[in-house]
Amino acid sequence: MLRRLGLALALLLVLALGALWLLGSGVLGSRWEDGDPEAPARPAALTEARAAAQRRAAREAGVAKPDQILFGDLHVHTTFSPDAFMAALPLTGGDGAHPVSDACDFARWCSGLDFWSINDHDVGHTPWKWQQTIEGIRECNAKTSAVDPDTVAYLGWEWTQIGTTADNHYGHKNVVLRGLDDAEIPTRPITARVPGVSDDGGATAFPGPLLMGLYALANFSSDTLDSIRFMREMTDVPACPEGVPVRELPDDCREFAATPAELFAKLDDWGVPSLVIPHGTTWGLYTPLGSAWDKQLEGSMHDPERQALIEVFSGHGNSEEFRAWREVVIGADGKRSCPGPSDDYLPSCWRAGELVRARCAAAGESDAECEERAFEARENYVAADTAGHLTVPGATPDEWLDSGQCRDCFQPAFNYRPRSSVQYIMALADFADPSLPRRFEFGFMASSDNHSARPGTGYKEFARTHMTEARLTLAGRRMLDVGGGEPAPPGPRSVAFDPADYEGQFFRLRESERASSFFLTGGLIGVHARGRDRDAIWDAMQRRQVYGTSGPRMLVWFDLLNPPGSTGQSVGMGGKTRLATDPVFQVRAVGSFEQLPGCPADASEALTPERVARLCRGECYHPSDQRRVITRIEVVRIKPQRSRGEPVEELVEDPWKVLPCEPDPVGCTQTFTDPEFVASGRDALYYVRAIETPSAAVNAGLLRCETDAAGRCVKVHPCFGVPDTDDCLAETEERAWSSPIFVAHAGEAREVVVSARGGERGSSE
Repeated sequence: MLRRLGLALALLLVLALGALWLLGSGVLGSRWEDGDPEAPARPAALTEARAAAQRRAAREAGVAKPDQILFGDLHVHTTFSPDAFMAALPLTGGDGAHPVSDACDFARWCSGLDFWSINDHDVGHTPWKWQQTIEGIRECNAKTSAVDPDTVAYLGWEWTQIGTTADNHYGHKNVVLRGLDDAEIPTRPITARVPGVSDDGGATAFPGPLLMGLYALANFSSDTLDSIRFMREMTDVPACPEGVPVRELPDDCREFAATPAELFAKLDDWGVPSLVIPHGTTWGLYTPLGSAWDKQLEGSMHDPERQALIEVFSGHGNSEEFRAWREVVIGADGKRSCPGPSDDYLPSCWRAGELVRARCAAAGESDAECEERAFEARENYVAADTAGHLTVPGATPDEWLDSGQCRDCFQPAFNYRPRSSVQYIMALADFADPSLPRRFEFGFMASSDNHSARPGTGYKEFARTHMTEARLTLAGRRMLDVGGGEPAPPGPRSVAFDPADYEGQFFRLRESERASSFFLTGGLIGVHARGRDRDAIWDAMQRRQVYGTSGPRMLVWFDLLNPPGSTGQSVGMGGKTRLATDPVFQVRAVGSFEQLPGCPADASEALTPERVARLCRGECYHPSDQRRVITRIEVVRIKPQRSRGEPVEELVEDPWKVLPCEPDPVGCTQTFTDPEFVASGRDALYYVRAIETPSAAVNAGLLRCETDAAGRCVKVHPCFGVPDTDDCLAETEERAWSSPIFVAHAGEAREVVVSARGGERGSSE
């Protein structure tokens, strides 16, 4: 009887969801459109005043005839992205649509950026939304002069690839387009394909239509049909036919690329100028255990012309630093196992075994039985990969302590993957042609990865649930409370993970609660540009004349002073040369302006009070005349591999040098040399970090560990479930990362195209 009743209720639920789904495919439910930018361009006088302040700072720091440094954000999502859309729904606690027009007004008046790009997730795009995005970006640019704009908006999208294993995972890459003419824009964004999934339409790792429908049914409100319509339209876009030239494909299909090689090939077919910027490379929320970037240097998996930059830092954390520990051990036979703990790292798989061991002992089982269960728990965790936390039934986020985290990294990404770190990537070489090893030669940048149409959120440390992606975690939690089922009760042993048990439960498959402590305000890209216009900024990025900051607008110059045949010309960051002598470098860094509270008068006049409150949250980029102090310069030296399999641990020297700075608001200038370069007989690359005096930042304390006498984390206070008014502030040292300078050794048999200002590509590619 109960079984029949259950089946009847299930049938009614399916019918109800089906009815809502059909309604969502019709005219009911509204589309969240791109909107129109409401605010005018910033006055030319304001732009010139900021440029004059920068020139004055450069002059005081001893920089002669500098290029202008412009600040931007090349990683911005609107509510056209599925995850951003769900977080914006009032039924998940959001405040409604944040379209392209919001991003335009925010960049112009809240954060005061010089340039930015739109990068909504590929899978969320439909033909209608792509056209809306194009129109919104064009309208934003139309508000200002093309010759001397106050801000430049670039068009783009995010290729959001998530692998099921370390072998088929390539990660996320932002595609940024140079131009806005029809001939410079692909008909559709190119979408990443989920490995092993045959796509008839918009297959996605985000919560499926059933979960969305269930949540909407339980929380029926004015936006219920909006959510159903959004998901229905997204998944109704059919897959493009295979083997058809891109310009001959139908306009209304979804174009897929399963690997970076396929992405680059399709961009080549389109033939439009574009940059492809990898990001979040170490972020373990979705990156499988043991993921490494070695495979992305092979053959057509890397396009050095398009893939010239890499994102070191974002609102999802820092991906710079390499560490020798492993989150999983992969044997020569491919078998994976759990490594033991060390002083600087506690593997999550090991912690799973200890949790089960403690439960087993509490149940009165023997030591031998408990050891067997701990071993089983470690194996189950490794087999479950990014869903490993589900193999210990009923484990709370606090019980995992700081397992899986880089304890000594600066604001690291969650569940860190060291062999996908930028330092590891820069140490790699491919020896398909042993006489001409191939290497990554990325310029370093940073951005926000903001999901509420707010480019450049790092201008002030405030409003955690609006200026960071903590809002995504909160929205996911609310969805799970209704549609995701109850978590398993605590048990005395581990359970094997079965994906079928969690179908469509994206937020339960990830450690969203712990990850919420790792969401930060965003970083910025700084470019040394010869002008403010679209082409000047683009040319600087292609030359790798860029650097990244963790949010503050620090000024950084980094140069090689003694290139061969030099007549006073230096090689700037991102540049490359060949030397037969020891290199001599100079770095100059000036701290960012301290911020005044509130918004300046011109921002309050350009935006309505309601818009200042909703969009800027009452705070704007509002620099004072006082600059923060640079406390030190750290130099990193990396010697790329010279032979296949050469251990990276021996090649990354971080820090190689630490150069203290006097506490002077004028800035810090340091000159240094590498006296070992000639004797080493090998190529090297060098980059610098400029470190500011400590200041408070959102989530800088991460999991906020309490430690014992040995320094081990024994209790955590994650920033989850705290009031929205709590910004979880802690002291940190904000910083900037220069792009590397690549110095080839005169004795290395490797052709290099010398570039005085970081321009040409090396022919070694």
